[in-house]
Amino acid sequence: MAQVEAPGPETTDRELTMSRAMVEAIRSEMEESEEVFVMGEDVADYGGIFDSTEGLLEEFGQDRVMDVPISETGFIGAAVGAAMQGMRPIAELMFVDFFGVCMDQIYNNMAKTAYMSGGSVSVPMVLTTAVGGTYNDAAQHSGTLYGTFAHLPGMKVVVPSTAYDAKGLMHAAIRDDDPVVYMFHKRLMGLGWMPAPEGPKTPVPEEPYEIPFGEADVKREGEDVTVVTQGLHVHRALEAAEELSDEVDVEVIDLRTLVPLDTETVLDSVRKTGRLVAVDEDYRSFGVTGELLARAAEGALDDLEAVERVATPDVPIPYARPLEEEVQPGVEDVVEAVRAVRAVRAVR
Repeated sequence: MAQVEAPGPETTDRELTMSRAMVEAIRSEMEESEEVFVMGEDVADYGGIFDSTEGLLEEFGQDRVMDVPISETGFIGAAVGAAMQGMRPIAELMFVDFFGVCMDQIYNNMAKTAYMSGGSVSVPMVLTTAVGGTYNDAAQHSGTLYGTFAHLPGMKVVVPSTAYDAKGLMHAAIRDDDPVVYMFHKRLMGLGWMPAPEGPKTPVPEEPYEIPFGEADVKREGEDVTVVTQGLHVHRALEAAEELSDEVDVEVIDLRTLVPLDTETVLDSVRKTGRLVAVDEDYRSFGVTGELLARAAEGALDDLEAVERVATPDVPIPYARPLEEEVQPGVEDVVEAVRAVRAVRAVR
C-alpha cells in the first residue's frame, strides 16, 4: 500500500480517545484488505478488556474477529502461521506480563523467521498488548517490559502516547512486512473506569495516515534539559516541565517507537541542552533508560554535562496502592531529576 503523507492533528477538531483511534485504524485496514483479522482473548464479544477492539465484531463477524481459548502459545502460534501464509493478523496478548507462557512463539518464531528463512518468509503480524500499572492490578498484570521486547532482534516495538500517534502507528504496524509489537498503556486508553492524564485524547483526522517508525516527536521544545520517555510518562514529563517552567526550560521527547529508536533526535537535543533525564515506567536495570544514556555517551559525550535516570526499581509491582505509587515514577520524581541535572550545570 502506498504511504500517505500524514495530515497533522491541527487539520481537524474531531477528538478521539486512544482506544477509539486504534480501533479506527484497524477497521480501516480490515475494510481495505480481507487478509487483516483480529484474534485474542475477549477481543470479540467483549471488545477487548481495554476497548482495543470494541465494535469490530459487529462489523466484520466472527470469521475475522475471533475470541480464542486461554492458550497464548496456541493462538499466537496460529497468528504467526497465518502471517507466514500471507495474511496480516493482529493478535492481542491481554497483559504483557503473560509473555512468559508464549515467548517461544514470539521470540523464536515471530521474530526470527525472516532471518532463519534467509528473507524468503516474512511474518507481517501485529502483536498488541496492554502495559502499565497505577491501578492496583498487582505484580502479574502491571508490568511494562519495554526493554524486554526492545532487546529482541527481529521485531519492531511501538509505544503510542496520544490518540493521534496511536492511529498513525497502528496503520503503519499493520502495513509493515515485519512483525510489530504494539504496546499500549492502559491508563491512556480513555476508559471510564480508569482515570487518565490530560493529553492522550487528541484531534485525529478521519482519513488513514501513517506515523513512520523511528521518528521521535519533540512534544515540548526547551533549551536547558532534555527529558526522553514514552507512553504514559510522556504526559508526566510534560506536567513536570510545566511545573518547572519558571526555573528550567525543559525539552520533552516522545520516542513513539523503541525499535527502531530515533537516536539522532535524542542526540540533537542533548547537544543543545547538555543534560539528559531518561524516564521510564519499566525497570531501571537493563532497560530503556540505560540504553538512552549509553547512546548519549557514545554519540554526544563532549556535550554531555549531567544525566539522571527515573525508572521503576527492580521489584515486582506491589498491589497495595501506597506501595505501587512509591515504586512507580511520578511527576515529582521527574521534577527532582531535572533539578538535579540542572544543579550540576550550576556548579560548573
